[in-house]
Amino acid sequence: MISAQRSPSGSSSQSPRSPSAQPFLAVSVTDPVKLGNGVQAYISYRVITKTNLPEYEGPEKIVIRRYSDFVWLHDRLAEKYKGIFIPALPEKSAVEKFRFSAEFIEMRRQALDVFVNRIASHPELKQSEDLRTFLQEDEEKMERVRSLETGIFKRKPADLIQIFKDVQSKVSDVVLGKEKPMEESDPEYEKLKHYIFELEDHLAEAQKQAFRLVKRHRELGQSLLEFGKAIKLLGGCEGDSLGKAFSELGSKSELLSIKLQKEAQNLLMNFEEPLKDYVRAVQSIKVTMADRANAFRHQYELAETTKLKEINLDKLMLMRSEKAAEAEIEYKELKVESEEATKRFENIVRLMNEEIVRFQEQKTADMGLAFHELAKGQAKLANEIADAWRSILPKLEACSPPS
Repeated sequence: MISAQRSPSGSSSQSPRSPSAQPFLAVSVTDPVKLGNGVQAYISYRVITKTNLPEYEGPEKIVIRRYSDFVWLHDRLAEKYKGIFIPALPEKSAVEKFRFSAEFIEMRRQALDVFVNRIASHPELKQSEDLRTFLQEDEEKMERVRSLETGIFKRKPADLIQIFKDVQSKVSDVVLGKEKPMEESDPEYEKLKHYIFELEDHLAEAQKQAFRLVKRHRELGQSLLEFGKAIKLLGGCEGDSLGKAFSELGSKSELLSIKLQKEAQNLLMNFEEPLKDYVRAVQSIKVTMADRANAFRHQYELAETTKLKEINLDKLMLMRSEKAAEAEIEYKELKVESEEATKRFENIVRLMNEEIVRFQEQKTADMGLAFHELAKGQAKLANEIADAWRSILPKLEACSPPS
């Protein structure tokens, strides 16, 4: 998606608040810390904001936030910015024992950092008052703000997840033809919908295979570690030359085990996670598609009702009915409401057109980087493995009988 602008570096003598300084807003989510015990336990994060934007209180602000605060920000934006692809949040761990594992905590920290920086770099979302509240208010004020929410914002995360699933099912039914509500007849938009659903399937499959690749690296690394230990013990039972050769073979195996585990972690963070992030991003697009479908149906129904009201009003006026005056008021009010609904729908369409261009451009850049990291890491690992095995060939050959 959209990368955040980073604060300028260098030895410029300009003040960060100087009117001539380039505007920037950079956010870091750091230092995850477990707080509480049992079912009440949660992870807090330091959110560091650096900016020269005049609407912020100062050049740097540090606040403490928890996952539910990020959920609050997401939900506020989703409610207020219809038509914009709101960056997706990382999911909660469904398995209790993984919630506080170091790996899960780091993956979530990284995903939350991406989430908030995409908002901070978005031309519309970065102007949100809710973003400023999230980035600047102290923990007590943030808690009060969240506690005052009503309606959808008051729902528990589990309820929101169910709503999200219902929306996905509804959109799927529409696209697959299982349900035939009144909907747009725009061929280009139909192509876009099918592309999005196809993209989601392919991304999900790629992410599944990336998971298997990470798992394979870890398993091979563990096998080499165990093999290395076993071969070193075997070398201890042998004579000088053979024993030394086996000992070095075991050491190389253990070294390669470390390299494989390191590359597995690199694959997880720089390849599998970006793919998973884009699966979530596509789901966010589908939510916007559902908003667009609802807006279209609403404006269509109001337009049809307005036509009926107009016909009824004409009849009453021809009949010089006493009800004509009241009917005229209802008609005018409904017409205004219909026009406003049409404008809301047209605004969603306009924003979606802009968003899909931004999404495609950033997807190309992000996927290119992810696959580049994959190829670079695999090439480096292959060279290191080949060099390690090649380095012990002379000693092993010296122990072998001449052919």
